[in-house]
Amino acid sequence: MNELVLGLDIGTSSSKACLVDGGGRIVEVAERPHTTSMPRPGWFEHDAESVWWADARALIGDLVQRTGTRPAAICVSGIGPCMLPTTADGEPLRPAILYGIDTRAEAEVVELGQTLGADRILARGGSPLTSQAVGPKLLWFRRHEPERWARTRRFFMASSYLVHRLTGEYVLDHHSASQCDPIYDLAAQDWAADWATEIAPGLELPRLLWPGDVAGRVSADAAGITGLAEGTPVLAGTIDAWAEAASVGVSEPGDLMLMYGTTMFLVQVVDRAQPDPHLWTTRGIMPGTLTLAGGMATSGALTAWMRDLTGSSYEQLLTEAEGTPPGSDGVVVLPYFAGERTPLFDVNARGAVLGLTLRHGRGHLYRALLEATAFGVRHNLEVMTASAGAPTRVAAVGGGTRGGLWLQIVSDVTGLPQELRQYTLGASYGDAWLAAGAAGITETGASWNPVVAVVSPDADRAERYDALYGVYRELYPATRGLAHRLAALQEP
Repeated sequence: MNELVLGLDIGTSSSKACLVDGGGRIVEVAERPHTTSMPRPGWFEHDAESVWWADARALIGDLVQRTGTRPAAICVSGIGPCMLPTTADGEPLRPAILYGIDTRAEAEVVELGQTLGADRILARGGSPLTSQAVGPKLLWFRRHEPERWARTRRFFMASSYLVHRLTGEYVLDHHSASQCDPIYDLAAQDWAADWATEIAPGLELPRLLWPGDVAGRVSADAAGITGLAEGTPVLAGTIDAWAEAASVGVSEPGDLMLMYGTTMFLVQVVDRAQPDPHLWTTRGIMPGTLTLAGGMATSGALTAWMRDLTGSSYEQLLTEAEGTPPGSDGVVVLPYFAGERTPLFDVNARGAVLGLTLRHGRGHLYRALLEATAFGVRHNLEVMTASAGAPTRVAAVGGGTRGGLWLQIVSDVTGLPQELRQYTLGASYGDAWLAAGAAGITETGASWNPVVAVVSPDADRAERYDALYGVYRELYPATRGLAHRLAALQEP
């Protein structure tokens, strides 16, 4: 058997690992489900030992045992940005506080914006402070759990914690660090030490690497636990969405990943950008690059809502939507059923349906929901284009790519073709790509994850969708005040 590399990703509800050869062919895959703890409303946590490390041990051991092969290199990714506080020896002091879904530090977000200055934070770190940022969560922890804070010397994310358990190294990749606002300086490509000291005094900040850099080598203890060979190189890794972008070749300026899932996520690689308060501007996975990121709060979640509400199957709804003309006979939906992330950053935004008549049916509404997500993608892309230029190549990933209608609608609304790759395994496959490069086993001339199909826009539908997109853009500001009043009435 040729040399193999191992990619491993820690997700919100499961972890996945794969063994891949030098030509990008997947040899074996393993997956392990886990639970996310929600101890209070708005709190989302993972236990680093029983979730992150337990999953890594089990998945690595399973793949090594099944194939009888020890990989030439390993790269890990995971959900993020997260905040796991530990002692100087890397002993966790509490469960990890997860990414933007955890909203416990909202007061600290407001306070830091006022004390440091929202404009200064954006200019220095590239992104506005939101629940996604690590800095406010560090401040929350320091204030609300002072006894644990007194013992805290280090902090980890999912990927960096696994690197530490495998190698003993304390590192973090530049991309993940750039989501630690406001304690990373985007232009300097280094920690903002002054703000870090103000927010988290006494905290030792990790050594910075790029995701494809070798962080260390598997220790004797880790080798005994996992079955890996002692001395195997372990890469720094990164946050899962950026590893997934790498899995479909999104690594050069102009490349954009469009992830179809429960939510919609966009990552565009750029060589320069003007930070925009409506986006996340971060470091990329390749040295010197930047990325613009956008995320919608709902996308596939809307189709699940419609299925459950009507008691229909996806197949029925899709058939009816395919029989409905583009534009859903004049029905426009605001998809903000769970608030909205970029480019609105409005947790109190709410969904709306406009244009309904007695002749509209399920197919109209289902198609209008798909068109609403496409309008949301177009809105994000317009903001990205104003910041750093239009994308030159779009790669589609995620479970939603299995349905042809949704992809076609997005291409028709945005005017952009979308590439579909052979493998849509996700972040673990992107990890394997990085590991193969570091191990030097990539086959000469091999085309990792080749394009197998392209969804092209239909120019005949452009005028219709342009008109409806104009309605979509006017609808939110016209109803924002009313939506906020209703959101207040919906508070538990």
